[in-house]
Amino acid sequence: MLENAPKTPLMNEEQRFRLLIDAVVDYAIYMTDPSGIITSWNSGARRFKGYEEAEILGQHFSRFYTDQDRAAGLPQRALDTAVHEGRFEGEGWRVRKDGTRFMAHVVIDAIRSDTGTLLGFAKITRDITDVTQAQEALEQAREALFQSQKLQAIGQLTGGIAHDFNNLLTVILGNLEIVRKRMPSEPKLTQLLDNATQGALRGVSLTQRMLAFARRQKLTYESVELSALVKGISGLLQSSLGPSIHVQTRFAEALSPVLADVNQLELAILNLATNARDAMPHGGQLMITAEERQGSDAAPDKPMPPGRYICLAITDEGEGMDEATLALAVDPFFTTKGVGKGTGLGLSMVHGLAEQLGGRLTLSSQKGVGTTAQLWLPVADNPAPGKASIQETTPPVDELKVLVVDDDSLVLTSTRLLIEDLGHRVLCAPSGAQALELYELNPDIDLVITDMAMPQMDGAQLAKLLRDRQPTLPIILATGYAERLEGFATQLPRLIKPFKQIDLVQIIGQTMK
Repeated sequence: MLENAPKTPLMNEEQRFRLLIDAVVDYAIYMTDPSGIITSWNSGARRFKGYEEAEILGQHFSRFYTDQDRAAGLPQRALDTAVHEGRFEGEGWRVRKDGTRFMAHVVIDAIRSDTGTLLGFAKITRDITDVTQAQEALEQAREALFQSQKLQAIGQLTGGIAHDFNNLLTVILGNLEIVRKRMPSEPKLTQLLDNATQGALRGVSLTQRMLAFARRQKLTYESVELSALVKGISGLLQSSLGPSIHVQTRFAEALSPVLADVNQLELAILNLATNARDAMPHGGQLMITAEERQGSDAAPDKPMPPGRYICLAITDEGEGMDEATLALAVDPFFTTKGVGKGTGLGLSMVHGLAEQLGGRLTLSSQKGVGTTAQLWLPVADNPAPGKASIQETTPPVDELKVLVVDDDSLVLTSTRLLIEDLGHRVLCAPSGAQALELYELNPDIDLVITDMAMPQMDGAQLAKLLRDRQPTLPIILATGYAERLEGFATQLPRLIKPFKQIDLVQIIGQTMK
């Protein structure tokens, strides 16, 4: 019976090799003659290049290259490398039959006879599009993480510097006020004091920008009508930008209000408009628009949380930025302006404010065309009435016994002088522990004003211990930035550094009502 069984045809070595090559579907494997004309084609090549064997044999392998690569002579250079070095290996975009592109890893080996004559080339191509895209996504994620960590570190450093700087400004402004009250009225001395005060106030503005970048400023959240806000500062905008800049506005009808801090939002718009003006040294048009958008409308590389936003856009016709400059635009202290003409904190301040409000600042620019800054702000779903402005005058308060706590001796002395000048008695403590000791010895203390950021025991912890002893004790937290507070401390009145004597008058009057 074995003699009658069908016999399997015998295959020679070349046939077995051809079957093996054709069985490979994950690689395009084919041969070309010495000039690059395709002479064989396997199933893997058919699968991801799209050509059947009959339509590709006799064609030049360069047809898989992009037009740009063919124009640059890359196919021939690959063959020349294989001829001179025995092998060419590289990666690049290739084109399928349907016109779509894929990233290819290519190996070309020169095939020679026993005598060294070039017979042709063996070409192996692998589709690495998925791997390449995964690597690019990983690199983008790494870069985003690096940028986030860099900005967080700079934010922490900037916040700390601003806190210390606010202490210095508190001392300077406080002492200037005391000196002004006690010195004789001489015009030259008054001018010197005015100049010193103006310099200190410019320092206050700088720290506010630093704190805005660090997202550590104290914000007052309220419902804001953007069209009314821009209209209200239009005069200031035009006078700040100059006659060569033509401001135009275009707002969508029935625009929803946003949840924001009016003062900080005005400052942000002024910063963006000023940047646009500086980008148009010979004048031009500045367009301010606003429309409602969804978080899903944001650019894919800068996703927004779901929800409704108002997108306020400021577009100029200026010089624009290249990609390298645009990538650094919101970094703190980066500026393209000349020495002494900018702090490099304008855009970083707007960026910090937008993030603190739950929104986003996005920039798009083209060199020689202009720049668009988009400020995305969350819609105020439950519009709240704007807060009434604090009156400059507050009903006088009877003489108080005030405990002032601050670990900075200069701030402590300055605050004591300002409060004593108001007619109150003052006890001073340089730490929370010493403040508790003084309170135990002076249970008739009427008011405590304590710094928030202190070592070992901060102001919130001190306030909790004091309230445990006397639940109705009035306590004011003095702070250089918006710390994260918890529990009852969130309800305590806040005295923002640097403060002037009028600020002390107002907050003491409100607290002691």
